[in-house]
Amino acid sequence: MHKKQILTIFFLCLQLFGFGQISLNQIDIDYKNPSEYTVAGITIEGTKFLDHQTLIQISSIEIGQRIMIPGDEITKAINILWKQGLFSDVQINIDKIEGSKVFLTFYLEERSRLSKFKFEGIKKADVDELRDKIKLVRGKILTENLINNTKNIVKDFFIEKGFYKTQVDLSYQKDTVTKNHMILLVKINKNEKVKIDKITFNGNSVFNEKKLKRLMKETKEKKTLRIFKASKFLSNAFSDDKESIISKYNESGYRDAKIESDSINFNSEGNLEISISIKEGNPYYFGDINFVGNTKYSNRELTELIGIEKGDIFNESIIQTRLLGSPDSRDVHSLYLDNGYLFSQVNPVEINVENDTINMEVRIYEGIQARVNRVSVVGNTKTNDHVIMREIRTKPGDLFNRSLIIRSNRELATLNYFNPETLDIDVKPDPQKGTVDLTYKVEEKSSDQIELQGGWGANRIIGTFRVSFNNFSSKNIFNKGAWTPLPSGDGQRLSLSASSNGVQYQSYNISFTEPWLGGKKPNALSIGAYHSITTNGLDRDNENRGEFNVTGFSLGLGKRLTFPDDFFTLYQNLNFKKYNVDNYNLGSFDEGTFYNYSYSFVLGRNSVDQPTFPRKGSNMKLTIQLTPPYSLFDDIDDYSTPEGLVQNKWVEYHKWNIGANWFSSLANKLVLKTNLEYGLIGKYSSEKALSQFERYYVGGDGLSGYALDGREVIALRGYSNNSLSPDNGATVYNKYTLEMRYALSLNPQSPIFALAFIEAGNTWNNLFKFNPFEIKRSAGVGIRITIPMIGIMGVDWGYGFDDVPGKPDANGGQFHFSINQQF
Repeated sequence: MHKKQILTIFFLCLQLFGFGQISLNQIDIDYKNPSEYTVAGITIEGTKFLDHQTLIQISSIEIGQRIMIPGDEITKAINILWKQGLFSDVQINIDKIEGSKVFLTFYLEERSRLSKFKFEGIKKADVDELRDKIKLVRGKILTENLINNTKNIVKDFFIEKGFYKTQVDLSYQKDTVTKNHMILLVKINKNEKVKIDKITFNGNSVFNEKKLKRLMKETKEKKTLRIFKASKFLSNAFSDDKESIISKYNESGYRDAKIESDSINFNSEGNLEISISIKEGNPYYFGDINFVGNTKYSNRELTELIGIEKGDIFNESIIQTRLLGSPDSRDVHSLYLDNGYLFSQVNPVEINVENDTINMEVRIYEGIQARVNRVSVVGNTKTNDHVIMREIRTKPGDLFNRSLIIRSNRELATLNYFNPETLDIDVKPDPQKGTVDLTYKVEEKSSDQIELQGGWGANRIIGTFRVSFNNFSSKNIFNKGAWTPLPSGDGQRLSLSASSNGVQYQSYNISFTEPWLGGKKPNALSIGAYHSITTNGLDRDNENRGEFNVTGFSLGLGKRLTFPDDFFTLYQNLNFKKYNVDNYNLGSFDEGTFYNYSYSFVLGRNSVDQPTFPRKGSNMKLTIQLTPPYSLFDDIDDYSTPEGLVQNKWVEYHKWNIGANWFSSLANKLVLKTNLEYGLIGKYSSEKALSQFERYYVGGDGLSGYALDGREVIALRGYSNNSLSPDNGATVYNKYTLEMRYALSLNPQSPIFALAFIEAGNTWNNLFKFNPFEIKRSAGVGIRITIPMIGIMGVDWGYGFDDVPGKPDANGGQFHFSINQQF
């Protein structure tokens, strides 16, 4: 027994030697016969920043506690304190013993703390990024975990950039200013960037190697022409890419496909070679698909909806999509949800597998139909509730309908008052009552605009200033408390604008739109007035002064249609213009007063999901503008006669515009926009010359510039302004655009997206000469970015490939720039 006690004390001392020490201060202790003492006092020494009482509590020894000396309690206390990782030395001293009382001193030497840190061997841009990632702050204790974590973060940071052989060495330098503080030096050697030279596949026969490589979105081979995806190896991305390959096999019926092995090796050039071995297995096919539990819809209806025939290649993702959730809501569960069956369940179950055929049973629980109990909106701080509620299509008392919820969210997004990325709906069902409460969550964003435009037109710089209050409230004009800076919240639109290049040109516009006239139906009323003054720059008292004035007024009424579907709208407009020409050359005349009274209607269909960064949907529009056909009733054959000249004062034409654009989401932030446009101006009588007004001017940035004669300005990047039209404008034009957009940021306060485009178009002065393939082509890149206090800045660079006869500088490289301030 005596020998066992000696061995126990020996091993106990060895253990304490690794973690801390017990000092008895020459107090006589009988190790053969441990005695029990009461802890009468504990003193902490050696610490500067740590709370003493907390350290005592952590140690598990407290005053008044009875402990054995020698014993396990002190050993346990040392172990606990050491494991905190805060100390470089831990000692427990016995100061004195008075009878059965013992007084202890904890001597704790704190680890060094961080004074500051420095990076060596990398450029400043990398330093700035790493500072944000490692999050080291002055005063932090330099533990082994902190050091290892810092080292791993730095290595992972450079591995993500392709520097797979990065070396990171950490060392300390004593801070001579602050006691017990160290300066951490992080020395980094990135070495050469590691790329992937070769990816090979073994065992594949269903898909060729080229197809499998395309499925690997992040793991790419090194190629000279690869621009948008760098060749680098990331372990997590490689695992995801392998899963993508197997998913593709599964979609093609190979549900047993698996990656048997893969190898990653460095070649003689220091780059990677990856080899992947695939076991494909055999394809499977759909067998019988039976429905159980359905009473609302027949087996035939559900079978037609899913569209899967016996013998089709088995694809689990297809059956899940057709039953539980397709993007267009054409699936079984959506069918039930759109008819009030909120509590329904649809569960596909594999019944058996016969050779290569899989038989399935779809078990449906229909439940009861749920009705909407309460509809509310939260998050709107500026827009009034009634403006939001009138766009929401789910009403209390109606059957629950998921499609109407999705459509309501789309309508709220297109208002452009809220951040479309954070729109949400909170659905709270009550199975006991068979009801559901719906709460639409919105986040206000800036919708009012100040537009500042600078453009080059008619060989002069044109400046435009426009203020658009897109959520205006006219009823609160006389309410002083509502002016912040203008009364807002009722969804009305007030726009004021002015354009000028100084004394030669001035233009003023005002317009107002009430989108819900009367407040009960989405019938939009628009009124506007405008006036422009154009001169040859001479003083008023100069007899050679020329002046051209335009005064106009417009009245429009728009409504939403329900046929063919409720994405259609019809807008009708009456436009009254008076042109007064006084010694001002407009081509075929330089004197006179002319009147342009026209009626136009616009039939449109807009299913774009949101205005900020559209990802899906289309926007199509047919516009027809007509003046009265004066020439059909005046019985004048020669308009050069005095009587004919009088009739020429009444401008007449018919104008047809058709345009459409489509948005297709290729990835979460990658969108393809496709656009086409056509325009035609015609006349009623072959005897009467076509009006000089309302012509098409194509080319350039599309800024209005001198829109003094009702002209329609169409942008076509890569060519100078108006360069593709004759001097007096064109009567026929076309335009085609393909634009790839990538969202760099979808923050509502600073949305940014880059774009690349190819564009083409042309103009003609005669419909019979129109050739849709005789076009001027261009391509280029651009960016749209919101800068605080400046607004949305758009910069495009386009290159026009085709020469324009008589205009040698019209094509080639062209920059197009605009600023649009939001507040």
